Amino acid sequence: MADDRDDDPPEYTVYRSRPRWFRGRDDGRFDGGRDGAAGEPPPYKVHRSGRGLRLPRRRRDGERRKLTVGRVVGWLALAVSAWLLVSLVVFLISAQIQSAKISDAAEAALSGGGFTLTSPNTILVLGGDARPPGSKEPGATTIGQGPARSDSMLLLRVGGGKNATLSILRDTVVDIPGHGRDKINAAYAIGGPALSIKTVESFLGIEVNHLVEVNFENFPELIDALGGVDYTGECVVSKINGGTRNGGYTLRLKRGTHELNGKQALALARTRKNECRPTEDDRARVRRQQKIINAIKGKVTSFETFIRLPWVSWAAPQAVRSDMSGVSLLGLVGAEMIGGSGRRNVLRPSGATTLPDGGAGLTVDEATKAQAVEQFLKG
Repeated sequence: MADDRDDDPPEYTVYRSRPRWFRGRDDGRFDGGRDGAAGEPPPYKVHRSGRGLRLPRRRRDGERRKLTVGRVVGWLALAVSAWLLVSLVVFLISAQIQSAKISDAAEAALSGGGFTLTSPNTILVLGGDARPPGSKEPGATTIGQGPARSDSMLLLRVGGGKNATLSILRDTVVDIPGHGRDKINAAYAIGGPALSIKTVESFLGIEVNHLVEVNFENFPELIDALGGVDYTGECVVSKINGGTRNGGYTLRLKRGTHELNGKQALALARTRKNECRPTEDDRARVRRQQKIINAIKGKVTSFETFIRLPWVSWAAPQAVRSDMSGVSLLGLVGAEMIGGSGRRNVLRPSGATTLPDGGAGLTVDEATKAQAVEQFLKG
């Protein structure tokens, strides 16, 4: 039997709202719908769900956006990225300027190598002993007035996970190609960095991929741009370039830790005769140089350096002369930073000898040299 209710249409009422601009008259009355009486609202209830769709609220003119942690982090990330980008551009420009200052002969003597960040490279670091103009030190060679000897000589093995340093004492006697036996630092005076490269390769039996010459005139500016470096060691009293009275610089450091400025760091790196410890030899000097290099590496990764980064980025390439372009030099810096403190070694002398001119020099036997080279190449 069929249900009569299925044949009857459902009962419903349609309510039509006024246009938006007619709503909300001053009298607040509702004029009714199809079946509603004027002035009375229709008999129904509105039920709202707590999970209904919410449209974004339009921001009024002059209203500030709410400050959230996410927005703050985003702004900081943008600022850091911009700061790093500016520093990178400054570094590349400065490095490009300096890369054109090494001689063609020195560049031709190099063996080349892979990218300094990802491939192991051997880099020869040289520092001359020429005195600044105005020095009254007896027997001194001033900058630009004649050949100078290399005051410091060390090799870096960096890139591809390698990080090692091998210092060569300046009085080590070697065969200088085409010039007979002499102290290794004489190669720089005879034939500049090109002959120094050939001499090191012949003496150690390894290839030199890149050259870095320390620019002692600009080196203090790098240290000052870093805000100084921390050094811990024994007492040092030295007179660089004849001391203050002779137009040079006098350094005095007590035993312990000191924050060195640019002039102090340069003087410490060049100190050969330590009046506080007269029995020291050249091995103590190269160890101090290695400590200064590690102090610079440690300072570069500090927050203080991040604040100074554009100034450091400009000063770093200016403190050296190199065959490396901006990208390669940047790779070298990156390899040094991620490589840690690395293995530090000094090519130890095994004896002494007298040169034809009457001077005294140091000798290194083949076994000692082979072992030092093997450890160096392992990184």
